[in-house]
Amino acid sequence: MPWHEVDKMSLKLEFVRLAILEMSNKRELCRRFGISPRTGYKWIKRYTKEGEAGLQEKSRRPHNNPNKSSLTLERQILEVREKHRAWGGRKIKAYMERSGNKGIPSPSTITMILKRNNMIKKEESIKHKAFQRFEMEAPNQLWQMDFKGYFTLHNGQNCHPLSIIDDYSRFLVGLKACPNQKRMTVQDHLTDIFQHYGLPERMLMDNGAPWGHDLDTPYTFFNVWLIRLGIKISHGRPYHPQTQGKDERLHRTLNTELLSYVSLADMNECQNEFDKWRDCYNYERPHEAIGLQTPSDRYLPSLRRFPESLPVIAYSFCDHIRKVDDRGIIFFKNRKFRVGKAFRFSEVGLKSTPMDGIFDVYFCCQKISQINLILNPGE
Repeated sequence: MPWHEVDKMSLKLEFVRLAILEMSNKRELCRRFGISPRTGYKWIKRYTKEGEAGLQEKSRRPHNNPNKSSLTLERQILEVREKHRAWGGRKIKAYMERSGNKGIPSPSTITMILKRNNMIKKEESIKHKAFQRFEMEAPNQLWQMDFKGYFTLHNGQNCHPLSIIDDYSRFLVGLKACPNQKRMTVQDHLTDIFQHYGLPERMLMDNGAPWGHDLDTPYTFFNVWLIRLGIKISHGRPYHPQTQGKDERLHRTLNTELLSYVSLADMNECQNEFDKWRDCYNYERPHEAIGLQTPSDRYLPSLRRFPESLPVIAYSFCDHIRKVDDRGIIFFKNRKFRVGKAFRFSEVGLKSTPMDGIFDVYFCCQKISQINLILNPGE
């Protein structure tokens, strides 16, 4: 696939960081990133030996001498805080240790250093209290997707940040600067993401456009596209954003760590800043909800490939097959039932249930409705 939207160095880093994971399929990653296996293995070898410097022509400045004085170490801590102005003592300690530094003081000592240098308010730590959330058992079982509230760029254009996060690892598979919230805008970005990371088993989204429609017919043409790809769809409870708690928390972090400090001229500059912040979020920033690991420590791309064309719709031989008309209606047992206009001209499968007169309506592998021949006379 062609490389676009982010610079080549960022994509090199993205590739090697995924490729060096213990269970990664290196040849499959080469295919998804559009490079030859020879090139991929060359980058892995250079990165393993030299780090990021091995992926570019000019080497970066070498690491500082580990035998530092306390004053030098304190200066390093302040430099990390200056670069990541929303990080506290625990994140800074974990980040510096992952970078190979020795003798890093405790989180409480780091916090004291920050306070002494007027880099943290006394009441700031009160804001961040952990609470329990559900969590999947493995990567790619569930991705959460949502738009953050838009903001206006200097050129007058509105930016609608689109985020897609893996529930288990908190790996941010996508952060896109979008000019609108239209279906094809989202679909184009997801296609690129699916080609890199494969397909998740399920995606969770809210009920706003383009994710949902209304309570009677919650599915949209965008949902139909995802279901055709074999991705199951879940919608959050209306007016309950906490259903997508990890995505909501991500948006607050994005605002705190990036948007509060930068002034963005146009969509291209916005995407460049998103790419840099996403790289830090996935590979450098310790995440307290996962034991101060980084999301990349827990993430592996999905083994489910993005198909070149949509799979054929098929049902079991024992299902009752009905075609949805242009009004979103099917006819069954001389009655008509509404299943939604998003499925018009497509076939759905009706599966009998243990209860007499009740049938579950499926589109591909997704249950989209239920009809009751006894209580519901149809339309």
